[in-house]
Amino acid sequence: MGTAPSALDTELLRRMRVARDAMDREWGEPLDVAAVAARAGYSRYHFVRLFSEVYGETPGAYLARRRIERAQDLLRNATLTVTEICMLVGFTSLGTFCTRFKQQAGMTPTEFRRHARADGSSVIPGCFVLLWAGGFRKG
Repeated sequence: MGTAPSALDTELLRRMRVARDAMDREWGEPLDVAAVAARAGYSRYHFVRLFSEVYGETPGAYLARRRIERAQDLLRNATLTVTEICMLVGFTSLGTFCTRFKQQAGMTPTEFRRHARADGSSVIPGCFVLLWAGGFRKG
């Protein structure tokens, strides 16, 4: 039976926050759990266990949830396709994105967009979103 970290273990909490902040900043990039764990100063396996104890979910689940939250915002407010949004928020597979999205939101990305835009509010052109998010690559 595992024990939860002590509330007084501020160094552990600081390290977990460093890792979580990195995931929040770099959510659109491919993130490797081992690299995030190294930033926090732990091995991959020890990090996953500690992160789960501190935040109640694995680093992978946390990152996927945050990416889906960002995708929901883009589906509400931008004229990008579902595939463009999938890639922009850091998923590399449209199938995985749609499955995770439905698990979290209770509907597909397309259904979510339809419901979110039912009031007829204006949206941001996708080209502006891509420019702001660095989606246009010089080549």
